[in-house]
Amino acid sequence: MIDLDDTVLVERSLGGDTRAFGDLVGKYQRPVFNIALRLIHDVDEANDVAQATFVKAFEKLQTFDTKRKFFSWLYRIAVNESLSACERLNRREPIRGDVAVEDAGTDDAVGQKETARHVLVALQELKLDLRAVIVLRHFQNLSYQEIGQVLDIPARTVKSRLFTARTTLREILVKRGIRAHD
Repeated sequence: MIDLDDTVLVERSLGGDTRAFGDLVGKYQRPVFNIALRLIHDVDEANDVAQATFVKAFEKLQTFDTKRKFFSWLYRIAVNESLSACERLNRREPIRGDVAVEDAGTDDAVGQKETARHVLVALQELKLDLRAVIVLRHFQNLSYQEIGQVLDIPARTVKSRLFTARTTLREILVKRGIRAHD
């Protein structure tokens, strides 16, 4: 269960090997940025949060328990930094239309891109705790247990929040005339 590569990199980092921490940054930079972007929905702020996440991780690396998964520990820092940024900025504004959505590369790409844009806009209307579980489950593909570790809540609470978040998201989309797929 433990990613030995991460554990080795952490131990090397703690031993003064800055290149090892750089490897961790390289491995997790995109996922951390994506978490921040989906929670904050501002590219510049997401970059700032990602940077702050890695600075805090570096400063607190000695507190990491190598018996646990490094990515869960790091994602927890990223989520906390993102939530703090949201609170600080009092963000609940709708998503900007210029945020990139991955192309599907098929004839359905335009429809999928449009649906994804609607979902991302609706996602911004969710309360932060609900938005966080959706982002971690559906955009980062974390298990209920992993989400629980990141958010420091029981797996059953994760399931409950996901149910509420999905229901609320579906209601928002239906109100806007967007067909919700089950």
